[in-house]
Amino acid sequence: MKKLNILFVCGAGLGSSFACQMAAEDVLTKLGVEAKLDHSDISSAASARPDIIITAQNFQSQFEKFTIDPEQTIIVYLRNIVSKQEIEEKITPVLKEKGVLV
Repeated sequence: MKKLNILFVCGAGLGSSFACQMAAEDVLTKLGVEAKLDHSDISSAASARPDIIITAQNFQSQFEKFTIDPEQTIIVYLRNIVSKQEIEEKITPVLKEKGVLV
């Protein structure tokens, strides 16, 4: 099976996206999911074409300015980017849709 690519995104692609990535690593380990994780800024993320983008809810309007194929990339918006509970609640159905979880 292809390794899932998950991109964590914030305004500058440094601090909060990396914090979110670290929180999600724990969730993915708990779920037994192996994935390639990286973090980036918004404009770079739009052209990266990962399987999943995880970002803060306040960036939704900025993402809507880009054309991102929903068949290729699912965007998960979080209210609290370091909440492992919220990450697990929102990423689990996406992982099932991508065929990674049953």
